[in-house]
Amino acid sequence: MDKTAVGINKPGLCSHRLDDTALARNFSDAHPPLSRHQAQIEAERCYYCHDAPCITACPTGIDIPSFIARVAQGNERGAAEAILTANPLGGMCARVCPTEILCEQACVRNSLEDKPVEIGLLQRHATDHFFASQAVGAKPLFERAASSGKRVAVVGAGPAGLAAAHGLARCGHAVTLIESRSKLGGLNEYGLASYKTTGGFAQQEVQWLLSIGGITVQTSTQLGRDISLAQLCESHDAVFLGLGLAGVNALGIAEPPLSEAMDSVEGLRDAVDFIAELRQAGHPRDIAVGQRVLVIGGGMTAVDAAVQSRLLGAREVQIVYRRGPAQMGASAHEQAWAQQNGVQLRCWARPLELLSQNGRVSGMRFAVTAEQDGRLIDTGEQFELAADMVLKAIGQQFVADPVAAQLELQNGRLRTDEDGRCGQTRIWAGGDCRHGGRDLTVEAVEHGKRAAIAIDQMLRG
Repeated sequence: MDKTAVGINKPGLCSHRLDDTALARNFSDAHPPLSRHQAQIEAERCYYCHDAPCITACPTGIDIPSFIARVAQGNERGAAEAILTANPLGGMCARVCPTEILCEQACVRNSLEDKPVEIGLLQRHATDHFFASQAVGAKPLFERAASSGKRVAVVGAGPAGLAAAHGLARCGHAVTLIESRSKLGGLNEYGLASYKTTGGFAQQEVQWLLSIGGITVQTSTQLGRDISLAQLCESHDAVFLGLGLAGVNALGIAEPPLSEAMDSVEGLRDAVDFIAELRQAGHPRDIAVGQRVLVIGGGMTAVDAAVQSRLLGAREVQIVYRRGPAQMGASAHEQAWAQQNGVQLRCWARPLELLSQNGRVSGMRFAVTAEQDGRLIDTGEQFELAADMVLKAIGQQFVADPVAAQLELQNGRLRTDEDGRCGQTRIWAGGDCRHGGRDLTVEAVEHGKRAAIAIDQMLRG
């Protein structure tokens, strides 16, 4: 029996569908960490390759054989130093990186047997051990350079902004870290499934990053509302923008007419808001979920929203995607994870109309799609699916209004050079707001890291 199949049988939105024991089990760590013994056994499977392909496959260039060798020797602090030198958010990346399509896919053991070295779990083992050892007065892993007298503004405290702020502070520059929300962390704090980041790890990592010193934090401060880009350029020697994707794509279909007393149909939500609410909730029992849930989209957000709906007690959860499984943004590993948790994947279907009764979602009508000469077409066949909750997970977009007058865009995102510099200005950008990326946490970290190096070189002439 599926572990979530005991939710109360009540239609419509409902909180506390499962008892606290079931919820605690469902939202525990999805992939428990390795014990020290397990880690040493796994580390000894590594061939410690010269010119290792796993290093090339890692966007931040972590020296993977080196840190694994230190794990095998029982030197977790040394392993953590190798990881965090290359990736200051290596603890979170160990939890959320799609290692199955990055470093582990490149592992040479794949050509000799069917199982690569579990690099992600070994990385988590090393970083978890390091963070657990950081008692008051412990020797810092990195120390800040002497003050340069230069000031840099970093806008956005997600993975890119945090990496940039930490790198710049290490170089001795005074950093003003500006965040529109009440907490730092960005995607790591608000956008990832709860079972991936248990125990408040996102904030633990943030506090470690800030401990380098030289970083002044301003939360609840929004670019374009509370401060302008021109003001930041005037008061700082350089600016880094890690703005993320604040806009949510619309379904682009007919929605039920709303009454003057309602601003939305009950049960229709953006998946990113649903995930953020669950991450910030005091307890999963407080989050309302439907009995029948439809998630529209095919990326990681869709999988996270769908699986968490099941774990909250939804009886039926379906991900509906307009193309086939091979075209989904979610990896095959994530698709399998969704199915293991009772989520049904329905491909080749495009939403046509949201259905409702008495101001509440009742289902959705779809067109059956197919691919013809590389184009997506409707076959003429239609069908309906009943639902009392629909989560929109069809992608996000960059909101360019606060910077559009000063910076150049490319395909709706900020145009930069390889180091993240926006034209000939003193402005850099990184993460999802920057054109040409893969929308990966680990890539955002690399953007912030490289930009910090380039800004430091510019500031020092």
